[in-house]
Amino acid sequence: MSEKSQADILKEQLFYEPKHASYVMDEDEINRADVFCRDYIGFLNASRTEREAAANIVSLARERGYKEFDPKAKYKSGDKVYSLIHEKSVILCTIGKKSVAEGVRILAAHIDSPRLDLKPNPLYEEDELALFKTHYYGGIKKYQWPTVPLALHGVVIKKNGKKVTVRIGDEPGDPVFVVTDLLPHLDRQQADRPMTKVIKGEELNILVGSRPFGNEKSDKAVKLNVLNLLHEKYGIIEEDFLSAELEAVPAYPAVDIGFDRSLIGSYGHDDRVCAYPSVMAAFDAAEPEYTSVAVLTDKEETGSDGNTGLQSAYLKHFIADLGALEGVPGRDVIRNSSCLSADVNAGYDPTFGHVHEKMNAAYLNKGIVLTKYTGSGGKGGTNDANAEFVFKVRSVFDSACVQWQVGELGKVDEGGGGTVAKYIANLGAQVVDVGVPVLSMHAPFEVVSKTDVYMAYKGFKAFLEAK
Repeated sequence: MSEKSQADILKEQLFYEPKHASYVMDEDEINRADVFCRDYIGFLNASRTEREAAANIVSLARERGYKEFDPKAKYKSGDKVYSLIHEKSVILCTIGKKSVAEGVRILAAHIDSPRLDLKPNPLYEEDELALFKTHYYGGIKKYQWPTVPLALHGVVIKKNGKKVTVRIGDEPGDPVFVVTDLLPHLDRQQADRPMTKVIKGEELNILVGSRPFGNEKSDKAVKLNVLNLLHEKYGIIEEDFLSAELEAVPAYPAVDIGFDRSLIGSYGHDDRVCAYPSVMAAFDAAEPEYTSVAVLTDKEETGSDGNTGLQSAYLKHFIADLGALEGVPGRDVIRNSSCLSADVNAGYDPTFGHVHEKMNAAYLNKGIVLTKYTGSGGKGGTNDANAEFVFKVRSVFDSACVQWQVGELGKVDEGGGGTVAKYIANLGAQVVDVGVPVLSMHAPFEVVSKTDVYMAYKGFKAFLEAK
């Protein structure tokens, strides 16, 4: 074999060319990635909604010795605490060796995903079919949701105040539900609609029954039969829908994709594919120098509003409580803190490559994506991380042999999007987006690479452990 030319040597030294993980990871590490992703698939299947994800995270934390945070208690280095916010957001915290006056390390991911929510008064009968009316949640392509088997998850607070948990459609033998669509033989008018209106919001009605109650014909007998079945199983009446949170999500489980099983297909990768590695990194990080805070938040898909979204004050208040334990003002803790906003980016799809600028696109199997800014157009609505902080994160990843790449969310004028990064940055912390590239983002079935998922865990853990 001929020796490398001077040009080849210089290219290796000077060019930036992210490599496919298979060329960087040895067989043992690839096997560790596969094992990690088996557990991730289990988490996905058990956590179809933000409520379920929050409950499962708290359960995992308690198994590992986490205690509920008490702002009046005294804590020492290595103590592990959690805070559950209105059943939908979670904070995990490990007390570090250094004073919080030197800042904390934050991982911020979200556990809500696009879906169909039932309207407050959802059940109706029309032409002897029973259906639920829905209001879609988050940025979906509405035409992707008809003909998909759906499961129903959530809670109902009954008139007597008792809470009932609903989970139908995931277990073998369970019925599923569906939004129907027109057959191609009769869709000429529908086919002439613009893409955003092929299916309208008010057409996302879920078919839930067709058999009437009893043998005698009566008005709304199919609706009555559905309500009677719900009453028998859960003890609920129609009025109880008014105090319910019921979400329709795809009914199929997460699965391996490809002959080589290198990919995972599932509903809800955005953003549980970053939330789960954040949780496991918080669990597995050795006793950190800096206090670590992993926040798994709700409402990102609708703008982070509400008391479980990161535009609320719950994270700021938690950090202020940490500061108060040491007599340090919360603002001083936050201004010295650093954060990885752990959210996904669009993976490059060669079928639709025209929407990406290839030099600054994120590719599957090339590791986690460092996204300096999100937003749209002229960087509107974004945190734009400064060079100094990007260098620090880059150095942490390189030192820990984390496979990573840079990426933007498509071409400059193609669209855009945002994350929770700006809300934490607005508090004064240093923040940059880091996450997993995803194909078919926001669809009922998204795709990620197993090695990228593992690199998210490895990178987040390295960030929490860095000195």
